[in-house]
Parts: sequence; C-alpha cells; structure tokens
Amino acid sequence: MTFDQIRAFLWVARLGGFRRAAEQLHLSQPAVSTRISNLEQELRVQLFERGPGALVLTKQGTLLLSYAEQMLFVEEEIKQRVANPSEAEGLFRVGASETIAQSWLPEFLKAFSELYPRVNVDLTVDISVNLRAALLERSLDLAILMGPVSDFSVENVALPPFELHWYRSTANTQTDLTEIPVISYSSKTRPYRELMSELTRRVGPKLRVYTSASLSASLKMIAAGIAVGPYPSAIAHDYLVSGQIVEFDPGFRPAPLAFTASYLSEPRSFVVENSSEIARKVALEWDKTNPG
Repeated sequence: MTFDQIRAFLWVARLGGFRRAAEQLHLSQPAVSTRISNLEQELRVQLFERGPGALVLTKQGTLLLSYAEQMLFVEEEIKQRVANPSEAEGLFRVGASETIAQSWLPEFLKAFSELYPRVNVDLTVDISVNLRAALLERSLDLAILMGPVSDFSVENVALPPFELHWYRSTANTQTDLTEIPVISYSSKTRPYRELMSELTRRVGPKLRVYTSASLSASLKMIAAGIAVGPYPSAIAHDYLVSGQIVEFDPGFRPAPLAFTASYLSEPRSFVVENSSEIARKVALEWDKTNPG
C-alpha cells in the first residue's frame, strides 16, 4: 500500500469517479483505475460499488476514507513543518479577477515563485462568478475573487477592499447621468447588480448602461468620452497621471469591492494554504503604497 494509491482512492471517493480524479491528479484514467485495483487486491476488499452512476463507497471504503484523510493530513503537516518549500513540485492553479490582475497579482506571483521555485503555475483571469464555479469544481487551487465564497468546504482569507471613484473624460465634461452612459463591470458581477440598483433609483428610465468584463477597455471608453463610470483609483492611475480622465462626484459612491483569497479546505494542501497567506501579505503591502 502506497501514498499514491491512498491519494488516488481519496480523490476518487471525493469526486465520485475515476475521470475527475484523474484530472485532479494529472494522471490518465487507466493509471488511477490501476492504483485503485491494486489497493483493493492488497487489502482484499472492494472499496467501491461500481454502477451506472457515480461510484459509491462500500462499508470498507468508508472506513478507509477516514484513515486516508488522516494519513494525507499528516503528510501535509510533515511537508509544512519539516520539508524545504523550495523543493516542492507540482502544478498550482490560481484564478484572479481582473481588478487583482491589474493591481498586485504580479507581486503575488513573484513572491509565490520565490518560495516555490519548482512549482509550475497555471493562471486564469476571469470574472468572480466563473472563478467561484471553477474553485468548487476543483479546477482551481486558489481563487482571488470578489468574495467571500459561501460554501462549507471553502476557506476565505479576507483581503483589502478597493474603493470606487467616479471618472469622466478630461475632454468631455458631461456628467449628467441622464445624458451620458455609465460603464460598469460585467453584468454577471455583484458590482454591476449593486450599481444598477442604485442608479435605477436615482436616475430612472433615462439611464443607459454599458458593461464590459475588461477594465482596460472600460477605462479607454471613459478616456474617449463615451461614458463615465466608477472604478478603483489604482486601476485608473495611469489615465489620471496622463491627464486623460478626472474624478467627479455624481452624489454617491458605490460600495468598495471586497476580495478574498479562497480555497477548498479539504484535502489539505500546505502550498495552497501558504499561497493564501502570501496573497494577504502582498495585498496589504500593496494597499499601503496605493491608498484610495
């Protein structure tokens, strides 16, 4: 009986099938099946009931699962407390919203790489709703998104928020929201829903709203005088410095954007746990040097 067999068993049990376990372990499906088969032969018991639907643990499989979780917990504790982080290997899958990607994500990746120089990184930049789904589907190890993620299986590490400020083009002084469109985050995001609720109440039927998942495209539209909109000052910094846009006050400011570094608590991974703490420290340091 080996750790590789136990690890394969744990993922098959958690995900309910060989294919998804194989994807999680970055192995072929036959390789996972072989590990489970060899484990069953060595233990001389059947661990799963194989039917047309998802696999179901047998009585012996359920008993083994509790021991498997303990064994892998101890393995992670040893890696955390004894092993040299620079020797860790594998693939780290991180997803981040564009707000993070355009602010402190490069510093985070640099700090992570310095601590884990032999770990490969797969980066996804997407809207928070998609990052949340990917995290719960276990296709991401860490999601830096507008959180927290309300699920019992997820640990959320709070990160500094981003204050939102209204911007208009320097060349176009129009700020009447009944005359000029408002551009906002993607329609599938919480900031969009909250902004629409407030604007509908304040502006009424003359309101026109553009949406974009691309912050850079949105700010270019503001700079071009096509629309106005509320965005973090850190994201708008270059346009402000170059004099293309200026801040204005329409009478209200949307709530700050709240972010978390979120990950699945089980099975435990010291690399993932440490990455969330790296994200918190980098975000706090970045927030100190980029106020507002």
